[in-house]
Amino acid sequence: MHPFTRLTGLAASLAEDNVDTDVIYPARFLTITAREGLGDYAFADRAFRPGGAPVLVAGANFGCGSSREQAVWALLGCGVRCIIAASFGEIFAGNCIRNGVLPVTLDAAQVAVLHRAADAGATFTIDLHACTLQAGDTPVIGFAIPEPQRQALLNGWDETSAILARDGALIDAFEQRQRGEQAWLYPPAG
Repeated sequence: MHPFTRLTGLAASLAEDNVDTDVIYPARFLTITAREGLGDYAFADRAFRPGGAPVLVAGANFGCGSSREQAVWALLGCGVRCIIAASFGEIFAGNCIRNGVLPVTLDAAQVAVLHRAADAGATFTIDLHACTLQAGDTPVIGFAIPEPQRQALLNGWDETSAILARDGALIDAFEQRQRGEQAWLYPPAG
């Protein structure tokens, strides 16, 4: 996964609420097994296209519906690395984090301001170190993200890498202790 630290670019606005994963990535394409190229199928049944914008300002409850991870892969394939909405489908938000896409949850009034900024062609800057975003000349907006997810995105960690970063020393200590106490579990070197 590519780390997410700071992103600057245009934003696409999709103000519709309850856009589910079947709208983002229609079920009829689930037979495609390759991850690459899925961006071609994003919003296939809609006239909407992110147009290469790395930021998507979305309506409330974005990514609700099924748990298909291909919806996030399709957005990544379109170049989207950050999605801003008043709320997200819970599984979709988790899939975003696991794939290097930053889901930013803000209140509805802030999202409305950002929709207008996206429609006006403002440049968005999202800084994950500072947990801030700005669109054009709008005031800087702070956002919250749980620290484990923030660290995973900043470092480009998948779930295994995050566990090793957090608990690697404990795992190593356990293995060393187990090698001493239960040596028969480990084949001899050589």
